[in-house]
Amino acid sequence: MDAVTAAAPPPPPPASAAGAPAFSYLAVFSNCPLVAAVLAFAIAQSIKVFTTWYKENRWDAKQLIGSGGMPSSHSATVTALAVAVGMQEGFASSLFATAAVFASVVMYDAFGVRLHAGKQAEVLNQIVYELPSEHPLAETRPLRELLGHTPLQVFAGGVLGFAVATFTAMIAGLGS
Repeated sequence: MDAVTAAAPPPPPPASAAGAPAFSYLAVFSNCPLVAAVLAFAIAQSIKVFTTWYKENRWDAKQLIGSGGMPSSHSATVTALAVAVGMQEGFASSLFATAAVFASVVMYDAFGVRLHAGKQAEVLNQIVYELPSEHPLAETRPLRELLGHTPLQVFAGGVLGFAVATFTAMIAGLGS
C-alpha cells in the first residue's frame, strides 16, 4: 500500500457550552462584503447632505435617511456588495454572479420604476392641489416625489460603491 499523506481536515470551530459554534459579534467586522456595503451606504447618504446644500443652498439632515438624490445609495450599496463579493470569492463564482444580478436589478429599479413613480407622484400632487377646497381629497397629504434616481445619480452611486469596495478589500488584504 502506498503511503499517501492526506491533508488533515481543518479543526472544527470552537463550540459553546451547548455544543453550538461560538458566535462573536466582532466577526461581522471581518466580513468584507458586508463592511463595504454598509460603508458605501453611509458615505452615499452623507454626500447627499452636501449635494443638497450645494444645489439648494440649505442644509437638510433628512437626506441622511431619505431616498433619491445624488449619489444613489442603492447603487453604491449593491455595487460595493457585488465587487467585494467578487474580490473575496472570485469573479467567476456563483456568489458574485448572484450579487451582480441583484445589483443590476436594484440599479434598474432605482432609475426606472422608482423614478417614474416619483414623476407620477408629482402629477398627482398637482391634481390634488388644484382640487376645490370642498373636495374630499383636497386635504390629502402630498405624496413623496423624490423616490427614484436619474441615470447620472445611479452611475455616481455605482462608481462610489466600486471605489469603497476596492478600498475595503485592500484594507482586508483581498485581491492581492
